[in-house]
Amino acid sequence: MASSSRLPTGSVVLRVGPTGAPYYEAKWRHNAAQMKRRIGPAWVERDGDGWRPRRGRVPDGHFDEKRATVRMAELIAEHASRTAEQERHERERREQGASFREVAADWLDWLAAVGRARESTLRDYRSMLAEPGTSHRRGRGACEGRIMAAFGDRPAKAIKTADVSRFLRSLDAAGTSPRMVNKHRQILSAIFTYACREDTFGLPANPVAGTDKRREPPAAALDFFEPEEIEALSRAAADGAHRKEAIGRGGKVMDLSAEEIATRAVEDAQDGERFRVLAYTGLRLGEALALQWGDVDFAQRRLIVQRAVSGDVEGPTKGWQVRYVPLADPARDALERLRARGDFTQREDYVFCGRLGGRLDASALRRRYHAARKAAGLRHVKLHGLRHGAGSLVARHTDAVFVQHFLGHAKLATTERYMHAKARREDIERLNLAFGVVPKPELREQ
Repeated sequence: MASSSRLPTGSVVLRVGPTGAPYYEAKWRHNAAQMKRRIGPAWVERDGDGWRPRRGRVPDGHFDEKRATVRMAELIAEHASRTAEQERHERERREQGASFREVAADWLDWLAAVGRARESTLRDYRSMLAEPGTSHRRGRGACEGRIMAAFGDRPAKAIKTADVSRFLRSLDAAGTSPRMVNKHRQILSAIFTYACREDTFGLPANPVAGTDKRREPPAAALDFFEPEEIEALSRAAADGAHRKEAIGRGGKVMDLSAEEIATRAVEDAQDGERFRVLAYTGLRLGEALALQWGDVDFAQRRLIVQRAVSGDVEGPTKGWQVRYVPLADPARDALERLRARGDFTQREDYVFCGRLGGRLDASALRRRYHAARKAAGLRHVKLHGLRHGAGSLVARHTDAVFVQHFLGHAKLATTERYMHAKARREDIERLNLAFGVVPKPELREQ
């Protein structure tokens, strides 16, 4: 606290409140600024047009002029102490620079406003950068907050490569998967790359650049449904077998009206067509959920993919590009049957809609997909596997560039995975020719 000899002097002023009650106020100047603070009720009484001290002992909570003067000195000293502490913190902050927590928050704001990150990506990043103990959006769990626990309070410019390496090794020691360790490393690298920009925090170097990326196991082999399995899945959904599957697993059996039974039959038939559309167009689920009838060009046999749902928010596609997806006969026929529902088929209506016309919920569609898959006796393949299947089936009969455009991949390297998923007949023939194998008569006829 600053000494009284260095404190500014002030004055005690008698004021009258809105109700007519008198009170004392302290006034003084600090760094050329006028400061005012209310002291408390004044122990005075009316004396004509003015005021005079009241007789008797001053009750607790009230002030005569002497007590008000003492309280004013205390207020001036408290203000000086707080100001000195704030100035000290500001000096330290200027010397140390922004904390990692401040840099991370600024990076997230930039990603949302300028970086064109999708909502699902932002939610994932916010979860990883949450404070320890922050409740999950769903369920009863809480975030571990590993990154903020390790770096949150530290000045960003004071974090060195050795600090990041120790943090990553601590994740290794805790049994974190290599993929998850790399995910922590990637988000730290992105934050520091942003902080190194001259228009942000101007850090001299990215401390993550000198750390080691963990070796991840290779991606699992693609598994997908053949066309006959896709049709079996769709038939199971259309027959309502996925509802029966849910009842068999403990679902509640209810007495339904004839109208509700008919409505559910329509919904079941549409589920079957939705699975066909996903399987025969290769759309991402978010792209399919945002698809409107105005995006379906039956005359040109194509879909115009220009929106997607991410984290329950509708926005641009993953690559921020519009693409045109050609419609094979099975996809076109499925869309024609969806349009035959009659309701909600205007240009602005969703192709995948609920019974009231609103956009279909992704989690509900996933649940119905897995129930139909089990009812059809099919092995476990994720709903996203329908997209993998579309790419893999098309890759058997065309080149990588076509598959890339069909699926909307930004990089051809992503598409290469589909090119090796299944051997094509011409590939086998080339290999047989190379190894001097003479085709069998039945193969020649084929």
